[in-house]
Amino acid sequence: MNHLENIKSKIVTPAQLEEKIREWRKEKCKIVFTNGCFDIIHLGHIDYLARAADFGNKFVIGLNTDSSVSRIKGPTRPINDEHSRSMVMAALEFVSAITFFDDPTPYELIKLVQPDILVKGADYKAEDIVGYDIVTARGGSVETIPLVSGYSTTNIESRIRSAKN
Repeated sequence: MNHLENIKSKIVTPAQLEEKIREWRKEKCKIVFTNGCFDIIHLGHIDYLARAADFGNKFVIGLNTDSSVSRIKGPTRPINDEHSRSMVMAALEFVSAITFFDDPTPYELIKLVQPDILVKGADYKAEDIVGYDIVTARGGSVETIPLVSGYSTTNIESRIRSAKN
C-alpha cells in the first residue's frame, strides 16, 4: 500500500471503526480516544495529539463534521473542510483511525469505541469530560494534557484576518 492509500485507509465510518476495534481488542491493544475540530493544525495540536497517542497502542480521533464545527465555532469555521482536516490528521503516523461525528458531543461515538483511555486538554476537569462515565465504568481512565500556551486556531485565524487589513 502506498503512503496516500495508507492515509486514506485510516479515515473510516463508525461501522468500519467497530471492525478495527474488534481486531485491536483481540490483539490486546490499549485504545486511546480523543476528539475535536482540528481545523488548522498547529504546534499545540501536535504536542497534544502526540502525548495522547503515547497512552496506548491504538489512537482513535473523533473529528467534528463541518456542520458541527460551524455550530460550535461560528459561521466562518471550519476554515478547512472535513475531508482536508481528516487527511491531515490521518497523515500523522501515530493516528490509527479517524471517524466523523455530527452530534453536539462525541458521547455516542465514545460508547461505540469504548476506549481504555479518553484524553482531553487540561482546560477540562476529568470528571466533566463527555464520556467520563462510559470509560471509568469499564475500568478505563480519563486523562488531561496541559495545552501549549499561545496556540489556538481561533488566535491564528484572528492574526491572519488582522494582517489582511
